[in-house]
Amino acid sequence: MGGLRPVRPCGLEWRTGRRATATHHLDLLAVAVLAKGYRFVKLYRAEELPARPLLLWVFAFGRGHRHVRVAVGVRVTTGDAWGYYVAGLGGHRFLSPCGDVDVAAARVDAVLKHRMFPSTW
Repeated sequence: MGGLRPVRPCGLEWRTGRRATATHHLDLLAVAVLAKGYRFVKLYRAEELPARPLLLWVFAFGRGHRHVRVAVGVRVTTGDAWGYYVAGLGGHRFLSPCGDVDVAAARVDAVLKHRMFPSTW
């Protein structure tokens, strides 16, 4: 039997750093959509479920039972840049780069308005 191999430092630290960066970007988006009057649930803050995808659910409440939501995630794009995505069953749809939170909040607003009033678009 040989000796023990040293543990590579890039494993957990790499994932933890990326998770912290994604959480930071989602926190910034949460503040921006709150300013637009939407409510949200931070599904990425559940420390008891660390393997869950990092998602921010943004809700729009309407009259009666016309409530809609959009799930927004963060992913690494080309060149180590970060981007906001609409997460769904059909895959992910790019919203905007993480560097421009106001554009991302405006696009989340547009997605929610389209889901709330589909006949007006």
